[in-house]
Amino acid sequence: MSKYFSNYFNRIDYATQSVKHTELVLISKMILKVKTSKGKIIIVGNGGSAAIASHAAIDFTKAANIEAVTFNESSLLTCFSNDYGYEYWVEKALDFYAKKNDMAILISSSGESDNIINGAQKVKKMGLSLVTLSGFSAENRLRNMGDVNLWVDSTQYNTVEIAHQTWILSIIDYLIDNKF
Repeated sequence: MSKYFSNYFNRIDYATQSVKHTELVLISKMILKVKTSKGKIIIVGNGGSAAIASHAAIDFTKAANIEAVTFNESSLLTCFSNDYGYEYWVEKALDFYAKKNDMAILISSSGESDNIINGAQKVKKMGLSLVTLSGFSAENRLRNMGDVNLWVDSTQYNTVEIAHQTWILSIIDYLIDNKF
């Protein structure tokens, strides 16, 4: 039984350590540019990734003093999904809420969620900075759509989501600890 947990935590450690630290620094610089230009960070995901987005948006705003929002309001989700189709709700939310100096962080464990893919295409059309976080297949559609793309080499949702959350929160702590 304890071997299971030892192996589990080794997988988590491998996943979280797989990121290039230079990419985390680059994302931090992108975020600081957004802050100095009076923009905001828009963070979007589905399911567990939506929970990561909420946690990160709160910490960016409250702890790091960088404006961040997410689109996890049930009325917004159901209205836009009903009116435009679920695969287009992120794109339409960006139409309404994204502005010139904003950036987006889009999270999809599989990298194959149509609503996130369409959102990434919209971000690029708007000329905003884009960070993507994905996992599963190295060939997933989201993996190469951003200015910076973080990918977890795992097909296990919890491993991917733990790595994503750890990476985003490490960026927030980096910004706080360095008093940016």
